[in-house]
Amino acid sequence: MLSVILRARKSLGQMLLVLGAVVLAACVPTGGPSTQGPRGGSVQVALLIPSGSGQSQDELFGQNLENAARLAMADLSGVNIDLRVYRTGGSPAQAAALAKQAVDEGAQVILGPFYSEEANAAGVAVANSGVNVLAFSNNAGIAGGNVFVLGQTFENTARRLAGYAVRNGKSKILIVHDRNVSGEAGKSAIERGVSAAGGSVVGVTSYEFSQNGIVQAASGIVSSAKSSGATALFLTADTAGALPLLSQLLVENGIDRGTTQFIGLTRWDIPPATLALPGVQGGWFAMPDPSLQAQFRSRYEGAYGSRPAPIAGLAYDGIAAIGALASRAKDGQPLSKSDLTQSAGFAGVSGIFRLLSNGTNERGLAIAQIRSNQVVVIDGAPRSFGGAGF
Repeated sequence: MLSVILRARKSLGQMLLVLGAVVLAACVPTGGPSTQGPRGGSVQVALLIPSGSGQSQDELFGQNLENAARLAMADLSGVNIDLRVYRTGGSPAQAAALAKQAVDEGAQVILGPFYSEEANAAGVAVANSGVNVLAFSNNAGIAGGNVFVLGQTFENTARRLAGYAVRNGKSKILIVHDRNVSGEAGKSAIERGVSAAGGSVVGVTSYEFSQNGIVQAASGIVSSAKSSGATALFLTADTAGALPLLSQLLVENGIDRGTTQFIGLTRWDIPPATLALPGVQGGWFAMPDPSLQAQFRSRYEGAYGSRPAPIAGLAYDGIAAIGALASRAKDGQPLSKSDLTQSAGFAGVSGIFRLLSNGTNERGLAIAQIRSNQVVVIDGAPRSFGGAGF
């Protein structure tokens, strides 16, 4: 997925949807997600959104993020969120300047920015203030210090999928990756995930990130799969990049789909048209709990009359988690790292999630398979951090 590392406009990072619930609650209530946390409290939040660049996509994302944040605020009970919105225009320099301004104006936590470079710049700008940054990113490379990423990381996804694969007889993994920065990052995450799961990486192969590069590499990838005895191909390709062509060519070059499972590190259901591709049929990928996501979409549409962009839930999640911690923000002090990383985590519209001390996150993900152009959940998202899937 290119936008994991680059500030790409055409490919989004993979996202999660969570709401805050503190202390007891690493589980999702039967009736749906809850924003209930400790009662009372007030916190000033700086929301940094990419609006103002003049690009329509940034305006759309910015409005969606602000809408979702305000929807979360309306759902909080007994908590006062003083939300102040800052428009970065997608610029790292502007994000840094606005983060400083927000802290000077009393912000106790920063929600956003959207792009990785912005989030990194904002974190550096306020590093000595004690204010933490909850970024709308899944790039683990910027995580750490006072910067947390809210998006679905390669590490989390790879561990979940590798664990499921090994438990289901697909323990010999051939890694197939894009020959670029995000492909290399994905390869490393898969290697760690397979090792943690007790499986074995029987080979690593790659392709130049171009149409010709994929065409030239396809037959060799199939040959490697056969000679290595791989029972699964773990692909870093995403739907906006190599996946459509790569999956087709692997099938055309004779991969045995009966014995070799395709596994995807990225979401294979966005955009929905991907589900009709012949090459992805039967493939596995990981995603947040789809039933809880559907509840969020329905509520958003009811409030704003339009379908939310996939990233909108991150702002809702961030506000809900902050609201659940609001009682800990005493005398205008920043929300601390220890508060944000409390082990019980948070539960919400896409299941459970918690922030880790290294700035990344851990979340409960479902395993889905594409069958007859449809997404079918074959292993549900865990409902507690001690349950299956962790």
